[in-house]
Amino acid sequence: MLKKAAAALAAGVIAASAANISGAGASFPAPIYFDWAYLYQKKSGNQVNYQSIGSGGGIKQISARTVNFGASDKPLKPKKLDKKRLYQFPAVIGSIVAAYNIPGIEDGELRIENRDLAAIFLGKIKYWDDKAIAEDNPGLKLPHKEIVVCHRADGSGTTFNFSYFLSHVSSDWADNVGIGKALDWPVGLGSKGNEGVSSLISQNPYSIGYVEYAYKKKNGFGAAVLQTKSGKWVEAKEENFKAAAKYAKWSPKTHFYQILALQPGDNSYPIVAATFILLPREATDMNKEVVKFFDFAFKHGDEEAKKLGYIPLPEETKTMIRDYWKEHGIY
Repeated sequence: MLKKAAAALAAGVIAASAANISGAGASFPAPIYFDWAYLYQKKSGNQVNYQSIGSGGGIKQISARTVNFGASDKPLKPKKLDKKRLYQFPAVIGSIVAAYNIPGIEDGELRIENRDLAAIFLGKIKYWDDKAIAEDNPGLKLPHKEIVVCHRADGSGTTFNFSYFLSHVSSDWADNVGIGKALDWPVGLGSKGNEGVSSLISQNPYSIGYVEYAYKKKNGFGAAVLQTKSGKWVEAKEENFKAAAKYAKWSPKTHFYQILALQPGDNSYPIVAATFILLPREATDMNKEVVKFFDFAFKHGDEEAKKLGYIPLPEETKTMIRDYWKEHGIY
């Protein structure tokens, strides 16, 4: 199954021919959506065609009603949902890591202060042995090599959450770049999707980029140790992702709008994010088919999510989402 899912991930779609359900958007959750779609087709015979084109593309396509569902890591606020006539609910939780390719430095060996990470992406810290990095890594042999910054070149919910984090840990970033799905990057190489950024990191020694944890895991990148909201060092690993995710406060009244970066707690990894599904409010019959797929995933897909490094939604949240579906006549 994993080989088939990997092949689908490389192609960017799953079950592209004769698809019953079409979706498009975020690359952040694409690996688990491909796995879930494979399981769903095997169980029900129904096919799901998901295109990993970035959150910005997903919002555009569902707004234009060219797909049955959109997917975005940037949640839309209730007023925007009303304007676009959309429903919204979370599907799974993931984490964004500072992934690096530095020969001789293994996964989790490198510490980067949150504000220094912003300085790297601003182009103000240019070399790996810069004093600011060296001070936090005594005993680690840092190379005098120029840092190759890798970032997204498309409209991206991963970028939205990463830039939200950087804006809250660095006034310099907030003042000069800010928060958004697409940014005017001060420095670096750009590519589309988590897939594209992963390729850039793989191809460029001494590089750093931001990707969803599943892509880090799949490609064998190192991930920097970052800081919690209170400044404690925290590794990019499942138990610390969960420590942050538990603070989510979901409400169907706001269509589950929630940003999870920089949650409190001594073990809370700082860049955790939910990813969301967008449905048109008028397409009741097809919405029911889409909801059947995600309901199947909620019931049978948690183990696949965990294998890839995602955090399944708590059962109480899933129940809340089902009640939301019922309220709107799509379940």
